[in-house]
Order: sequence, then C-alpha cells, then structure tokens
Amino acid sequence: MAEQASPGGLHPLPVGNISPHSMGLLGFWGLVATEAALFGALLFAYFYSAFGAGRAWPPEGLPTLALSGPNTAILAASSITLWLGERAMKRRGSRRGLALGTAASLALGILFLAIQIKEWADKGYGIDDHAYAAHFYTITGFHVAHVVFGLILLAAMLIWTLRNYFSKARHEPVVMVSLYWHFVDVVWLFVFASLYLSPYLLR
Repeated sequence: MAEQASPGGLHPLPVGNISPHSMGLLGFWGLVATEAALFGALLFAYFYSAFGAGRAWPPEGLPTLALSGPNTAILAASSITLWLGERAMKRRGSRRGLALGTAASLALGILFLAIQIKEWADKGYGIDDHAYAAHFYTITGFHVAHVVFGLILLAAMLIWTLRNYFSKARHEPVVMVSLYWHFVDVVWLFVFASLYLSPYLLR
C-alpha cells in the first residue's frame, strides 16, 4: 500500500531509520569515544604502576586464568550471538532471529557477570591492600558497570523485539545496542590482556 500524504502534500517523517549520519548513531560514537578514553586512562595508569614496580608486580603473584579465560570466551560468544540476531533482522526482517540472538547474548552476559563476581569473591585481597588491587578492582569494576548497563539495554531490546517494535526498515536501536555491546566486549579484551596476560610478560 502506498504511503498516504498529508493534506498539504507532505509525507510523514520516517521513524527509527538508520544511516551513517543519523543523530542517534553520531551521538553513540561520541559516547564510545568518551568511554574509550576513560578506559585508556585507567589502563595507562595501570601500566605506569606496573613498570614502576618491576618484577614485584603483581604482589600476590601471577594472576590465574582459570576463571578469566573461560569468561573471555563467554563474552566473545555473546557478541557472536548478538551479531547473528542483528543480521537476521537486517537481512530477513526476522524478529524471531533477533529475539533468539538477543536472549542468548543476555544469558551469556549474565553468566559473565556471575563469574566475574565469583572471581572477586575468591581474591585474597581487597581494593585498599596495594596498588595492584586498587587498579584491578577499579578497572574490572568499571567494566562490570558497563556490562550491567549493556544487559539492561539487551533486556529492553528483547522486550521491544517480542512486542514487534522492530522491522527490517526500523531497527536503529538494534544497531546502537549491538555496537555498544561489541564495544564492551572489545574493551574486555584489552582489560584481559592488561590485567591477566601482561604480568607474565613483565616478569
């Protein structure tokens, strides 16, 4: 059915369309740039302390990868499932595909969060015990805050999907939420490499 024009001959504005120059997407990239700078500053401070401490870093010995390794794989998998769901919506307009991908990513994100909290509980030191602990809890805590925010966005997107809000022509929020979640996942790779892998190279 052809779109009806208003009495003045004007067509209604499109709702939720996506383009490289949409205000929502431009605002999103501004947010990502700000958050990336904050994480960059935190990691710079971490390495500044690490190089100053030399072989005594970290004071508690080399970090274990028993939880952080699988947790990294879980977060990476959550990006893949979300990408598949977004792809299903973009290519086929499949709300079912988007719902399944979003639900899987939401579940994996919650699992990542639970394992991260378990790792904190297993640590034998607190945030004020030494410099490494302060850096560790600050950086991972900052990242967890972003994960929690991302999970809220995923939950909202899943609800909107189940209510048939999105379509092949109207999916700008899907793109922005997906990009944010991928950003959180990429940041974790830098956090994992810095906090868990770099101590093995510095010794």
